[in-house]
Amino acid sequence: MENHGVRLGSKDVARAAIMMALTQNREDEKVLKAQYLYQDTKVAAVDFGGDFLSSVTKIVERAVVAAKREGVVSDTHSEEGAVAGATREAVSQIVTKALGLNVGGKIGIARCGEHVAVAVFFGIGLLHLNEVAIGLGHRAV
Repeated sequence: MENHGVRLGSKDVARAAIMMALTQNREDEKVLKAQYLYQDTKVAAVDFGGDFLSSVTKIVERAVVAAKREGVVSDTHSEEGAVAGATREAVSQIVTKALGLNVGGKIGIARCGEHVAVAVFFGIGLLHLNEVAIGLGHRAV
């Protein structure tokens, strides 16, 4: 996973966000976080769940809070807005599958330079009869 001093692009940052969203536990998150930090890429992940419609705002809020907490973005309007916008884009890609159902999963956030990507991994459905989906959004800061 070395980048040899080359700044990563939007595709690489999107891949990092997806990988963070797919981690199974906090230990896996810590390992990936250390690997990506070596590449000058900051990452974060956070879980979510609930009824889809009532969860959309919570998903966006959780993404912004996690990104700030982990130092992925600073406490500025433009950087917080980039995470919020990328998260809303990722969620909007899932609306037709999730409307009226329960969702749960993980948000992965990554940043390298001006590239910010948010991946949202969803389990969608009732009980154990789940559909799965990934939404992805990108912003430049």
